[in-house]
Parts: sequence; C-alpha cells; structure tokens
Amino acid sequence: MSGEKIKKAGVIGWPVDHSLSPLVHGFWLDHFKINGTYERIAVEPKKLERELLGLGQNGFVGVNITVPHKEAALKIVDETDETAARIGAVNTIVVKDGGKLFGLNTDGFGFIENLKAGAPDFNFSKSPAVVLGAGGAARSVIGALLNAGTPEVRIINRSGARAEALAMDLAPFWDGDIAIVPWDHRAAALAEAGLLVNTTTLGMKGQPELEISLDRLDPDAVVNDIVYNPLETKLLKNAKERSNVTVDGIGMLLHQARPGFKLWFGMDAKVNDELRAHVLQALKGVK
Repeated sequence: MSGEKIKKAGVIGWPVDHSLSPLVHGFWLDHFKINGTYERIAVEPKKLERELLGLGQNGFVGVNITVPHKEAALKIVDETDETAARIGAVNTIVVKDGGKLFGLNTDGFGFIENLKAGAPDFNFSKSPAVVLGAGGAARSVIGALLNAGTPEVRIINRSGARAEALAMDLAPFWDGDIAIVPWDHRAAALAEAGLLVNTTTLGMKGQPELEISLDRLDPDAVVNDIVYNPLETKLLKNAKERSNVTVDGIGMLLHQARPGFKLWFGMDAKVNDELRAHVLQALKGVK
C-alpha cells in the first residue's frame, strides 16, 4: 500500500559487503509482500555508537550486527535478553518506542535449529561435544549446547589462553562441564564425542584447510561445520566418507535471521528449500 510507512532494517558491519543477510530478509520481504527494506550498512568501529543511537531517528525498526561489532554493541544497547548477556555479544537489535535499543543474540538459536534440521535424531544430552575455535561464533555455539543439556563441551583452539578465557566467561551461567583441550590433542579429544563442530575459519574459501584426523570419532557422531563457503568443506567431506551424519553451515545463517525478522516485520518466516537455493545461487558468485 502506497500510504504505508516503509519499515527499514539492515545489517551493520565493517566491512559488510560480504553479508548474505540482505538475500535472506529480501526473500522473506518479497514472500510476505511487506513494505520494507533491508540494507547493508558499513560502519567503522569508532562510529558504531552514534550509528546505533540514531537508528530510531533514521526510521529503522532494527538491525543485525556482524563482525567486528557484536561485543561492542552489547555495551551500547539499553537492554538485552538473557542469552546475549551470558554470551557477551549482540547480533540483533530491535528499536523500541523512544529509540530505546533491545539487543538479542540469535546465533545459538540458528545453530540449534540448523542442527535439528540436518540431524533430527541427534540427542544433545547423551554425549560430549567437541567445539573447534574460541571466537564469537564459538561463544554462541557452546552456550547453545550447554543450554540444550550437553553434559560436556570440549573447547579446542589454537590459542589455549583464549579458550581458557572463553571457558571462564561461560562456565558460571550453565550446568555442564567445559574442558580445554590443547590444539595438538584435537584428534584424541574426539573419543566418545557425539558431536564435532568447527567454528573456526579453517576450511573457508581463501583460508588454510582444517587438518584433523577423525579416526577416534564415533561413526554415529554428527559433524557440523559452520563454514558455508565452500558448502562442503574438507571436514564434512571426510566425515561423510566415513558415514557420519554431516550438517553444513548455511542453515545456521538462515535460521538465526528468523527471530529478528519476526520482531521487525511481524511475520514468522520459515527456512525452506526455496530460500536455501536462493542464497546458495548467490553464493556461487562469491569470489
């Protein structure tokens, strides 16, 4: 309707040209015939606070936050949900009345929903999980696993000190053990694990490969790589060859977008094959 006010949303990052989020939200806006927009907004770190505080005045109903702003955004918003506060990062902001900012973290939701879709029989509470990496994505994944009842999470990172710091940040908020395993012992740490998750950039297009032997991994274990370019990483290929259930990373991107879309535009968007194909087609053109 021509007289209807346009609802504006977007994604803030530095840089942000690589973000696939406009494809996801644009697909849903077209599907529901919503008078809205979703744009990429490049904001350098020193200008983040000014940009966020001006969202309401500039007509935005909310934004997503991507690297490197997720932790900084937590300190700027007026209020957060429990998950964002525990994890220490915000990836979704809703502009409330008077320009007040409410921050959420939906990355863990996206991870769990993607895992449920790709491995519907997986039992989170049955066995330990191994998480490679200790960055922002690992924070969300580990928090989501502990929240889902995983009895033990083994963090393996090239920097042991960073893994220790992450464990100290998360341990007070959840039941379940967090163990730190040296990077050189990553293959042995797979014993008795029911889930292996790669949250590092290793294996991503343009990055070094992730080198890890899967010999100690149970054949019934699930292997998830949150890297989605390429869609089938070396880790997933090797896991598939030994008959492990594999879950690629594109679904996490798609599912994490759902809560924000509902809060901004009022519709309960779904992740389906058509959306997945739409995003993957665009991904083929990414150099």
